[in-house]
Amino acid sequence: MSEADENFINAGTVLGVLESRGQTLATCESLTAGALAARIADIPGASAVLRGGLVTYSADLKTSLARVDADVIARYGVVSAECARAMAAGARIVCESDWAVSLTGVAGPGAADGHASGDVYVAVAGPKMGNGESAFYQWPDVSRAQVRGNAVDAAIQLLYEKITLH
Repeated sequence: MSEADENFINAGTVLGVLESRGQTLATCESLTAGALAARIADIPGASAVLRGGLVTYSADLKTSLARVDADVIARYGVVSAECARAMAAGARIVCESDWAVSLTGVAGPGAADGHASGDVYVAVAGPKMGNGESAFYQWPDVSRAQVRGNAVDAAIQLLYEKITLH
């Protein structure tokens, strides 16, 4: 995605919607290691919305920090829709935010945990969303940096879709 894409929603737009509603946001990131939170924090006034973020690069931190049930990881793996939704739900609770977005996947190079490089799950948890909602993305044959950048862009887009629907 690029800023030139007419459908591209930037982090500032998401923050503006959340601020106008008096709502807050948290992140829980694995493969992006805080890049989403950093992108959001780059926007002036982000502190009115961004509560904080969790970087849960390892499975044990997904359970201890983001409160992902170890059974979810054992059953589905850390690169799964179920884990992504649990990460978002956990971040929402831990950070006491209205909304949370999570990212988990394989940045590469090479496969990991039975998934190809470029496989990414993004999830959003928020008011009236039950266990949250997730989306799966694939960016094969791109660099590690491109997978991570695309994942951040996708998370912003998915978050915008969900906050404007709920």
